[in-house]
Amino acid sequence: MFKIYLVEDEQNLNDILVFYLKNEGYEVKSFTCGLDAEKCIEEDMHLWILDIMLPDLDGYELIKRIKKHNENIPVIFISARDTDLDIITGLQMGSDDYISKPFLPMELVIRTRKLLKRVYKKEGNNNILINNKYKIDFNKRMVYRGEKNIELTSREFDFLCTIIENKNNAMSRDYLLNKVWGEDYYGSDRVVDDLVRRVRKKLPHIRIETIYGYGYRWCEIEN
Repeated sequence: MFKIYLVEDEQNLNDILVFYLKNEGYEVKSFTCGLDAEKCIEEDMHLWILDIMLPDLDGYELIKRIKKHNENIPVIFISARDTDLDIITGLQMGSDDYISKPFLPMELVIRTRKLLKRVYKKEGNNNILINNKYKIDFNKRMVYRGEKNIELTSREFDFLCTIIENKNNAMSRDYLLNKVWGEDYYGSDRVVDDLVRRVRKKLPHIRIETIYGYGYRWCEIEN
């Protein structure tokens, strides 16, 4: 059973979301303030769902502390702030999805289901070495340079898997949005460019070519 930690200060909405998530079969622990949630960061859970505008410790600060403890834990932001800048800021800070209020509770359930399936899907016992630099462990969703673990967010790792699966093939931004964010993602495709920038910075020996006006391509050639 997946365990979800929900942080939402509006008690009525909190209760509704807990009901829907539990009805889906998830174990849910909910909080109405960021400081109470922070005390539980070191506990075992599979997903955080965070409101951004909290009365004490806001969602942006909370995700920093969550990611400091475990870079790979997936996070969904929910917020009434719905500009492209707000969404990109949330994704830059490591969230895997962003849902703007108001939304239907079933939308959150569906996005949660898809995210958990993507992050925790069962893989074969499969490791590969790319560019003679990086070892990819698909079971553990980890990347190594020698003995050093390179910290990737869930979405960064999903992007890496996607370009590996499509070696030497051109991938449009729309294709990458569907593969990494899901078909139900609505927002600017600029998030793809930002994700590529972060992956290039963390994995400088992976050559990700920009196809201007279209998207990207990965070729297994060292820079």
